[in-house]
Order: sequence, then structure tokens, then C-alpha cells
Amino acid sequence: DSILKQIESSNMELVTLEKAPKVAIYAPPNHEPWDDAVTLALEYSKIPYDKIWDPEVLSDEIQKYDWVHLHHEDFTGQYGKFYRSFRNAPWYRERVRLYQQSAKEAGFDTVAEHKRAVTVHIANYVSQGGFLFAMCSACDTIDIALSAEGIDIIEPEIDGTPMTAGAQDKLRYDNCLMFEDFTLYPDPMRYEFSNIDCGPTDGLPPVYQNPRFGLIEFSAKHDPVPSMLTQCHVDEVPEFRGQTSAFRKEFIKDDARVLGEFQGEGAVKYVHRNFGEGTVTFLGGHDPEDYEHIVGEPATDLSLHKNSPGYRLILNNILFPAAKKKQRET
Repeated sequence: DSILKQIESSNMELVTLEKAPKVAIYAPPNHEPWDDAVTLALEYSKIPYDKIWDPEVLSDEIQKYDWVHLHHEDFTGQYGKFYRSFRNAPWYRERVRLYQQSAKEAGFDTVAEHKRAVTVHIANYVSQGGFLFAMCSACDTIDIALSAEGIDIIEPEIDGTPMTAGAQDKLRYDNCLMFEDFTLYPDPMRYEFSNIDCGPTDGLPPVYQNPRFGLIEFSAKHDPVPSMLTQCHVDEVPEFRGQTSAFRKEFIKDDARVLGEFQGEGAVKYVHRNFGEGTVTFLGGHDPEDYEHIVGEPATDLSLHKNSPGYRLILNNILFPAAKKKQRET
């Protein structure tokens, strides 16, 4: 009873967790030389999950899941933009072979067309009530692919066909889940998809002089969803980088909710938005306990990071489908 009184008198709220969400991780069947922080968190926490990939998405088997996670993916058809550094690496060649074969088997002429169709089905999943959580390059590449409706945004070094003339001006931002008005970086030698991402090489160095991002505080009684997503034992979380580390605030849609940001820098780390009947939550960076995870590094041992604030944010997202949304007061 004293606990209930404390909850009533504080910025707290009781949320009934009615069922365990059915969870899926979107991941290719081949081994890739990096870890997935969410998969590590699920396995460490002994939370059951299924792995799905393009066939399950295109067949709408994705619809049977409450919560789907995307991580270090490239939905643009550029094979992760690893061309400059890894185009001769065996794992990269295998990725190209697998993706081209999968596109052909699915009836598409190019990997980009195949992946864009996948993103449309993912967006439909969300609009019909699904919960989507993405990290790292999945965050910006899904929106880039959705915006590239009917156009080729890839240089011929990658796909063998010329880019559509004036492709940048033909992007459909209204298709996007989270971002708008961004500019593409089609150069295959540049390890970056667009100006959505911001990091130490992209004009925001002050962020990395004090590499921590702050969590926004919400009213637990009136805003239970963002409150659940940001609950943590610290107010500031150590930064962790990835191919997509953080998001430029100017390119985030106006009705999105910023959950975590680098104060005063215009750089958002953690963001949430309603989309149709469902929701989208993006967290920049690759691994909360590896500041600069690089290709080929071993996976993080979570037993050494039992109180990780970054991994707690990931696990918050698993609880989130059980929360009943309340209308925000104005």
C-alpha cells in the first residue's frame, strides 16, 4: 500500500504488462562480422524471439509479431556502403551474392527494388499496429529506401545501372517513417548514406568532447509510453557510435518525440513516433557498451555490463508493447 501511495504522489505510474510480446529480429541468414546489441540483450535476458528476413516480410508473416527489431541493415541496396574498404573481403562478396540471389528469387531485377519492397511491407506492418525498433544504419536506410519510390539512387559501381537524373529532387519524404528533407550521399567511396547521421566527422565535434546524451523526462501518468522507453537509473547515457550514430534534429518529422539528445547540439540519439496504428522507435549507434564497434570485433559480453544504461533502453522497448497509450494533455 505504501508503494502505491508513493507512485500516486510521484512522477510514476502503474502499467500492467498483460502479455509477453511476440518478438522477431530481422536478420540475414548468413554470418556477418558484427554483433547485434538487441540479439545479445534478448539472449542474455532469455527472452524468446524468432529470426525473420525478406521472405517472411514479403509474405506478411511479419504481421504475426508484436515487436520487430532492425539493426545494422542497409535497405538501400548498396550492401552497407562497404565498397571502399571491404569490396574484396569474402564476407562482402558473399553478402552481394546472397542479396542478388534473393532479389532474383523474389522476382526483382535489382537488390534495391527488392529491399524497397521489403521496407514497404515493414511500413505496412507498423501502420497496422506493429511496434518497430531500429538501431544503427537500419534507422536511416529504411527511410531512404521508402523515399526512393520508382527511382535509382545508386551509383553504377554498385548496381551496374545509372542513377536516375535528379534523383535527389524526386525523393518522396511523405513515405518516410521518421525523417524528411535529408540529402543523399550516393558516392560509393563514402561510408555514409545521407546527412541524417551526425558524428565527429560531420560538423558536430562538441558532442564528442563530452560524449554523453541526456534522456528526456516525461510525465509517467500522462505519457506512459515515452516514460517507459526512457526509464533508466541514470539521466545521461554514455555515447556509442555506429555507421549511424545520431540523427540531425532538423530532419526529424515534427510530430516525433525526442527521447534522448545531446543538449544544444541539434543531435538526437533516441526518438519515437506514431505511424498509423503502430509506432517506430530509433536508437542511434551500434552497441551501448562498445564506443566504436568495428567490423570483425568480438561480440560484447553482457555479463560484464549488468547495469548498462544503454542496454536498459533496449530492454525498455520489449516492455513497451504492453503499455496502453493515453492522450497527452495540452
